[in-house]
Amino acid sequence: MSADGRGEPIETARTVGVPAAAVPHAQASARFAVLVALGIFASRLTGLVRERAFAHFFGNSEVADALKAAFRIPNLLQNLFGEGVLSASFIPVYARLLAQRDEHAARVVAGTVAAALGLAMSALVLVGELATPWLIDLVAPGFEGERRALTIVLVQVLFPGVALLVMSAWCLGILNSHRRFFLSYAAPVMWNAVIIAALLLFGGTTGASELAVRVAWAAVVGSAAQLAVQLPRTLRLAGRLPLGIGARDAAVRTVFRNFTPAFVSRGVLQISAYLDQVLASLLPFGAVAALGYAQTLYTLPVSLFGMSVTAAELPLMSSALGSDAEIAASLRARLEAAMRRVAFFIVPSAVAFVALGDVITAAIYRTGRFGAGDVAYVWGILAGSAVGLLASTLARLLAATYYALRDTRTPLRFACVRLAATLGLGILFAFPLPRLLGVEPRWGAAGLTLSAGLAGWLELILLRRALARRIGHPELSRGLLARLWAAGAGSAIPALLIERSLPAVHPVVVGLAVLPCFAALYLAATLALGIPEARALAAGLRSRLAIPRA
Repeated sequence: MSADGRGEPIETARTVGVPAAAVPHAQASARFAVLVALGIFASRLTGLVRERAFAHFFGNSEVADALKAAFRIPNLLQNLFGEGVLSASFIPVYARLLAQRDEHAARVVAGTVAAALGLAMSALVLVGELATPWLIDLVAPGFEGERRALTIVLVQVLFPGVALLVMSAWCLGILNSHRRFFLSYAAPVMWNAVIIAALLLFGGTTGASELAVRVAWAAVVGSAAQLAVQLPRTLRLAGRLPLGIGARDAAVRTVFRNFTPAFVSRGVLQISAYLDQVLASLLPFGAVAALGYAQTLYTLPVSLFGMSVTAAELPLMSSALGSDAEIAASLRARLEAAMRRVAFFIVPSAVAFVALGDVITAAIYRTGRFGAGDVAYVWGILAGSAVGLLASTLARLLAATYYALRDTRTPLRFACVRLAATLGLGILFAFPLPRLLGVEPRWGAAGLTLSAGLAGWLELILLRRALARRIGHPELSRGLLARLWAAGAGSAIPALLIERSLPAVHPVVVGLAVLPCFAALYLAATLALGIPEARALAAGLRSRLAIPRA
């Protein structure tokens, strides 16, 4: 037995009588990441359709503010109790038991976690329904009058869906540990589809406030549908589950022990987003909605490219067996390859948000009540997010490595540092800075995403330094990053020229003309620069499209 950095033992292959084995090859990891990315792409694509319909019917109105703020509370609780915490506490333990072929212990862990979550969610929904007025004062203290009253109604409608979404996250933990990645990440398509249907069905026949209430009810129905599509496969994989909330089993105790710091760590991240909304609610109306629109866009590459790699790597890292040195070498090699893949996709995304953010925003949202001024506003917020896009995505990956080591406390410490930096910089950038620059106060919303990005870089630096003492320094060469940024910037220039040369056409047409061109130019530039990830992507595209090599 050896220490895991917290004074607790790590079971190695030798101690459990299992021959040391290498983790799956990088090709398997890449295949799993593709499955996650496809699932996320499907859910995010329908999410963009949902947001476009949302923008069409609500624009940047006070009702839009209320609905965006209302969704923040269920999303906060889902993230606290759901996927993030389960990824940190449940998946590493459950996946390790599966790797050791201890199926009985795995079923005990899965059943105990399911029972505990079910009980906790029942209590949470009851308390949440009663405490909604006070929660609104915490989440959106700047809301008053009709906007506050509508937000209270919407949150009370949405609360039952929280329990359903958290149980859906439990299904995700089971499915991911069994290497069934696509279904769990594609399941939110059902949630989006029900909301879109409600918007299209009632959008032209009801007032904005009544429509918002119907959208909230549709979200609850969609939560049930999202759980329903995952549950049958999950139960088949998990087997017969002994439901109970006792903690006699050692593996169960490990999950519960890691749950608290993971919960607090996830809570710190959610508090950061919550503080952004609090500060935005103190800005002129429309800031909360605009921040929500921008968040949908800037979280897309984080989810599509960052989460896909992280979600695929966590069960594989957690399944690594062998001596401490062998596990460290395996984790470091996996992490370095994953960091390169993440950077290859995230760098051009950040460039696009700055250079082509108006094209992206208009293509998605320019419809109905969402006009040209709203496009410029969201673009500014989106450009601010680009500063920390790479840092926040890499930080997710490094945190997952700690979780694989069953260490949830170290990421918590650095998340607290990030929170403090986000709050301090956010207040500075949201309020005094616009006055100093002589711009309208509403542009403080862009300062919020900029400050969060700078704080993200601080967190990343701290995570890397601490991880280097555990598994060795994970390398992401500056030369590679310089080539990626150069390729992204060089590809944006022709894309901008194409945008300027187009006649006055529909924003979707502009997006279809400009954005694929930017992507193709970036791939060509990275191929010319000899970047291995570009060659791998090109080879994958050729094989799927049956294009012969030149």
